[in-house]
Amino acid sequence: MTQTTRVRLVLALAAVTIGSTAPGAAQGGRHVALELWSQGKPAFGVYVPNENPQRFVRGQPPPTAIYTREGAARLGANPLYDFVFLNLEGTYDPTAAKTVVDGLRSAQGAGPRKTVIVRIPSIASDGGAATRARVRDVLAAGADGVTIPHIRSVEEARTALGFFREAGADVWSPSNPTGTVIAMLMVEDPGAVAVAGPIADLEGLSVLACGIGSLRQALKGDAAGAEAGTQQVLAETKRTQLPNMLTASSRDVAQRVHEGFLGLLGQGASVDDMIRAGRTAAGR
Repeated sequence: MTQTTRVRLVLALAAVTIGSTAPGAAQGGRHVALELWSQGKPAFGVYVPNENPQRFVRGQPPPTAIYTREGAARLGANPLYDFVFLNLEGTYDPTAAKTVVDGLRSAQGAGPRKTVIVRIPSIASDGGAATRARVRDVLAAGADGVTIPHIRSVEEARTALGFFREAGADVWSPSNPTGTVIAMLMVEDPGAVAVAGPIADLEGLSVLACGIGSLRQALKGDAAGAEAGTQQVLAETKRTQLPNMLTASSRDVAQRVHEGFLGLLGQGASVDDMIRAGRTAAGR
C-alpha cells in the first residue's frame, strides 16, 4: 500500500466516523413520518402520556410529569402510531427524551421505526442560549425531531433553524429530501401568523404548524379567527410543500385529512379511534 493510498484510507474512515456521530445519523436514517411525508401521505401520532397519577389541582403547583421506558414501549408496540410527540414545553426534562426514545426502540420490530418528535420551551420563554443547547441535547438523545413553539417573527424563525445547523443536524426539507432530522416551528399568535409565508420560505424548515389553541387564546376566544389563521398557515405550507401538523379528534380528523394536514396528532382514551378514522380517510 502506497503512502497516498494510506492517507486516502485514513481520510475515508475519518469521514465515516464523523458522519456517524452527527445528530440523526446514529438513529438509523429514515423513519415512518418522513417516509409518509415524502410520498405526500398523512402521518398519525400520539402525545406521549404523562404517567404521573397525581392530577392538577387548581391553586397548587402542577405535578411533575413522569415518562417511563415501559410506557414508551407500549407506544412503540402499537401499530397505529406513526410518530410520538413528547411535550416538554411546560417543564423541560433532559432525561425524558432519552427515556422515551429508548423505550420506544425496545418495542419495535424489523419494520420502519416510529418517529419521535420533542417539543421544548420557546425562545420567548427561556431564551436563545437555552433553546440552542436543548436542540442539541434532544437530538443527541436520539429523537428524530425538535419542535420550537411560539415563534414570533421571521428573524426568530431564522435563528431557531440556525440551532439545527449548529447542532450538525441533517434536516429534512424540500431542498434536502434525503435529510433525516425534523425541524418543526410553531406560530401561535396573530403577528406570527401574518408572516407565515416568509417563515415557510426559510431554508432548513421541515414542518410549520399553527398552534390553534394558543392562537384562539391570543384572540380572546375567537374560534373562527383561530381557524382562519390555521387555514392561512396551511395554505403557506401547501405552497412550499411542507407538512403541517394539527391536533385532531375522531369528529374532525377526516376533514383535516381532506384539507391537507399531513401530521395529525391526538391524545386521550379515544386516540386510537381517531387514528383509525384518519387512516380510513387517507386510504391507508
